[in-house]
Amino acid sequence: MKPLEGYLIVDFSQFLSGPSASLRLADLGARVIKIEKPETGDICRQLYTSNVVMNGESSVFHAINRNKESLQADLKNTEDLAIIKKLVKNADVVMHNFRPGVMKRLGLDYESAQKTNKDIVYAEISGYGNKGPWKDKPGQDLLLQALTGLTWLSGNKNDGPVPMGLAIVDILAGAHLAQGILACLVKQTIKKGSALVQVSMLESAIDFQFETITTYQQDGGKLPERTATNNAHAYLGAPYGIYKTKDGYLALAMGIIPQLGELLNCPELKKYPEPKMAFDHRDEIKNILGNHLEKNTTKYWLDILEPADIWCADVLTWDRLMEHNGFKALDMVQEVKMSDGFNYQTTRCPIKIDGETYTNALGSPKLGEHTQAIIEEFNLQK
Repeated sequence: MKPLEGYLIVDFSQFLSGPSASLRLADLGARVIKIEKPETGDICRQLYTSNVVMNGESSVFHAINRNKESLQADLKNTEDLAIIKKLVKNADVVMHNFRPGVMKRLGLDYESAQKTNKDIVYAEISGYGNKGPWKDKPGQDLLLQALTGLTWLSGNKNDGPVPMGLAIVDILAGAHLAQGILACLVKQTIKKGSALVQVSMLESAIDFQFETITTYQQDGGKLPERTATNNAHAYLGAPYGIYKTKDGYLALAMGIIPQLGELLNCPELKKYPEPKMAFDHRDEIKNILGNHLEKNTTKYWLDILEPADIWCADVLTWDRLMEHNGFKALDMVQEVKMSDGFNYQTTRCPIKIDGETYTNALGSPKLGEHTQAIIEEFNLQK
């Protein structure tokens, strides 16, 4: 039995942040009913991140909405809204990521839900919170990366701002929402009652930088400075970074510079014997390392460094990763199937409990696929 079996999640969220939270709850056993508007449904159904179309819809939608049910409802329609309000009465959790004020206008806000469901856990994601000059701005991942300083941590010194190649803020906010929901469900096992969980993408992006922001606060307000080359962390000294080799790339984490000089047969590195030099002279050291490592292959260097317990790794592309036994041993890919027979491969839940790996063979729902069945099950019509 999965830990959240028996819990009902009514999910109004769209795009990535909210649906990524309900995906994890579904993986852990909760029943997730996705509320979608007629004709278009979740906008993410047509939000293409590439030219990959799966069964007529976006690959992103299929990736984050597997193992869910879809109820189609027009929230501007009085009859449909009445149906949804009745469903909320039966829910353990209601969640959304609409802009502030939208759910209140519909009569689906926390205060309204409390009146009909005294034990409701109500969870919401916003872009920038419910107060402040940014509260009405669109909560879009790249914009949040730009506003919160994240883009000055990746890339090299002269690259300008470099965004991460994933919707990292969306995913972080979704993870934080799921954590808040789970905390409230645990609390309810001790004392019943409703709870309001609020997460903003802005706060999630700031919290993501807790290490670097703490350093900044204690460093007299000195901005992070990336290394000229091979940067991987603005606050760490050499050799921390990724280096080109004769046939690929090599990642080097922390290491004692003279020891690296000895192991790699690079006498120039022995000029930096003091630990402090790894930071104070990191551009020089990285330049020496970069030139030296290009002289031989990644495997050649790994065969020297790994037996010496130096933290290093090959830099793999997805095709090489998925052919590696290290990846295969995890069994991270599962095949799921939609109701119309369409099969696709995607990742599984990364959480194991009592040694059990959680998978589910159910793919993403067709728009409104479960509407009538849900209405009948919960007796939602007048």
